Amino acid sequence: MIAHTRAWGTRTFSALRHPSYRRYWFSQLLSLVGSWMQATAQQYLVLELSGGSSAALGWVTVAQFMPSLLLSLFAGAVIDRVPRRRVLLATQLTLLGTATALAVTTHLGVVTLPLVMLIAFISGTANAFDMPARQSMVVDFVPKSDVPNAVALNSLSFNVSRTLGQALFGVVAALGVTLLAGGNAENISRLALPFYLNVASFFVVLYVIATLPFPARDFGPRGSMLGDVQEGLRYVRGTPAVRNVMLLVGALSLTIVNFNVIIPYYARVVFGAREATFGALSAAFGIGAMAGALWQASKPNPLRNLRLGAIILIVSAVLLALTPGPTLAFPVLAACGFGMLSLLVSANSTVQLTIPDQLRGRVMSLYSFVLVGMGPPGALIASTLISRDWLLGPRLGLITLAGLGLIAVLLLWTRLPRQLEQPAGDD
Repeated sequence: MIAHTRAWGTRTFSALRHPSYRRYWFSQLLSLVGSWMQATAQQYLVLELSGGSSAALGWVTVAQFMPSLLLSLFAGAVIDRVPRRRVLLATQLTLLGTATALAVTTHLGVVTLPLVMLIAFISGTANAFDMPARQSMVVDFVPKSDVPNAVALNSLSFNVSRTLGQALFGVVAALGVTLLAGGNAENISRLALPFYLNVASFFVVLYVIATLPFPARDFGPRGSMLGDVQEGLRYVRGTPAVRNVMLLVGALSLTIVNFNVIIPYYARVVFGAREATFGALSAAFGIGAMAGALWQASKPNPLRNLRLGAIILIVSAVLLALTPGPTLAFPVLAACGFGMLSLLVSANSTVQLTIPDQLRGRVMSLYSFVLVGMGPPGALIASTLISRDWLLGPRLGLITLAGLGLIAVLLLWTRLPRQLEQPAGDD
C-alpha cells in the first residue's frame, strides 16, 4: 500500500522534479490564491452593487472576457514573436494595477458598477495575453514526456488556489468588517481586504518571472502579423484532432462551463446564502476541480477522460438544478468541478502534445479564444437562462444549459481523437 501510494505520488507530481518549473508552479499557486479571493469578492461586490442582478453579473463577465474574444488570435502572434518573460511581466504589472484600483475604490466606498466593469475589461485585456503565454511556457521548463503532467499540475495549482481563495474569501471579508468597515457588516468597504491581499501576492510571482531562466528561442524571419494569425488558423482547421477538441471546449464554454455566473447566482439568489456559505460553495467546486486535476495528472494518456469528464459535468449540472438547498449542493458542485477539470485538462494536454513548437503561441491563443473568449456570450446565455425574472427560472434554465452542452458532446462524440497525433516536424 505504501509503495503504491509512493508510486502514485511520483507519477502524479513528476513535473515538479524540474527546478525551474517547480519555482514557477509554487509562485503561481500563491499568486492565484490572491486572484481567486479577488474574483470571488468581485462577484459578490457586483451582486451587492446591483441588488442581486444576474444580468449585472453576466455583463461584468462579458467585460472581463470580451478582450479574449477580440484579441486572442493577435495575442498568439505576439507571443510567438516576443520573449515570454517580457509578455508575462507586462501582463502581471497590469493586473497588479487593476487589483490596486479595485482595492482602493472599494475601501473608500466610491466603487461603482461601471468602474468594476472598466477594471474587469482592463484585467481581461491583460489576461488575453497572459493566459496563452503561461500555457505556452510549460514546454520551456519540462521535457515533452512531462508535458501532460505539467499541464495537469498547472490546472491543479489553479484549482487548489481556487479552493483556498474562495474558502478564504468568507473569512477575509468577515475580517474586513473589523479592519476596514468599522464593525459595520453592511459597509461595502469590508470587501476591499481580499483585493489588498491579492495586490501583495503579485510581488512574489513578479520576482520569480523576472529571475526564471527562460530558454533562448529562435524567432527566425517573420512575415506579417496577419500572415502569422492565418497560419495558426490553417493549422487548426487542417488538424482534426485539435479542431474537434477546440470545438468541444468552445461549445461547452458557451453553455455549461459558466460557473462564474452559475455559482454566485445560485448561492446568493436561489439559496439565499451570505458570504461564508457563498465562499464554501465555491470552495466545494474548487475541491472537486482539484480532485479532477489530480486524477488527470496521474494518467499518462490525456485523452482518457475527454468524453467521461464532459458527461460527469453535464449530469452533475442537472443534479445542481434539482438540489433544494446549499447543504446538498456541496457534493454536487464538487462533482461539477471534477467533471469540468477532467475534461479541460484532457483537452489542453491533447492540444499541447499535438501542435508543433513554432505554432504553439498561436494555437494556444486560439485555445484560449474558445475557452475564455466564449465567456462573454456564454455568460449572457447563462445569466439569461437562469434568471429568476426570465421564462424558465434558475432551475429549468440550468437544465436547459446542460441539455445544450449534451447536444454538443453527442454531435462531436465520434469525431474526438482516441489517440495522440505526432506533431508535424517531430520525430
